[in-house]
Amino acid sequence: MDTKYHYRTAEDDIIVNQMDSPEIIDDFELGQDEAVDIEDVEVNKQKLRRRIDQYEIELKNPCRPGKKLLVLDIDYTLFDHRSTAETPLELMRPYLHEFLTAVYAEYDIMIWSATSMKRVELKMGQLGVLDNPNYKITALLDHLAMITVQSESCGIFECKPLGLIWAKFPEFYSSKNTIMFDDLQRNFMMNLQNGLVIRPFRKAHANRDNDLELVKLTHYLLAIADLDDLSVLDHKIWEFFAEELSDVTE
Repeated sequence: MDTKYHYRTAEDDIIVNQMDSPEIIDDFELGQDEAVDIEDVEVNKQKLRRRIDQYEIELKNPCRPGKKLLVLDIDYTLFDHRSTAETPLELMRPYLHEFLTAVYAEYDIMIWSATSMKRVELKMGQLGVLDNPNYKITALLDHLAMITVQSESCGIFECKPLGLIWAKFPEFYSSKNTIMFDDLQRNFMMNLQNGLVIRPFRKAHANRDNDLELVKLTHYLLAIADLDDLSVLDHKIWEFFAEELSDVTE
């Protein structure tokens, strides 16, 4: 069956042609040494410098001194972009607004999607993220902020270099106070130590009643919020860390 659209909107129809927007399901996992090599390769550093020079991040709300930074993907992280629905709210990950409200106390929030800015603004607007009274989004980034890198084992792919944000706002954010959520590890290959692979949210209609990922991640983010350096954590074992902290506080 060829599903060509997901939901109709008052402003526009979001049409997704599966040939133009292929679903990426299988992620790869690079070893630590190869990931470090990608970050240190001079050509990748040059690409990052060019992106810093060329890409402007428009702040929707001011950066807040003393806050850490949470960078969030959209598709399969906050939103099931492949299922069909009458309204976009049916495809929103459960507890999204509760999650953003809770973590906003300790983190500035940026949304970074591998799609166009028009789609980012449209999706986030329809989900009520951009005008929610309980939290504020600091900035939106789109696919034009990404760079292309290459590894020996996995070939050429695009990723989201956090160094772009750090260079734009050095007085607020750095590798020590930033964490990124994405369902694809490849997207934070330039900053592996700052990335957490979130379970993808797919088949929203079947899974929305039992998906607690954002609830658990709320506990994790608040538990680590007082640490001086988030980059020393192994975010692969975040669930174990969160359970340990939960046992201590109970």
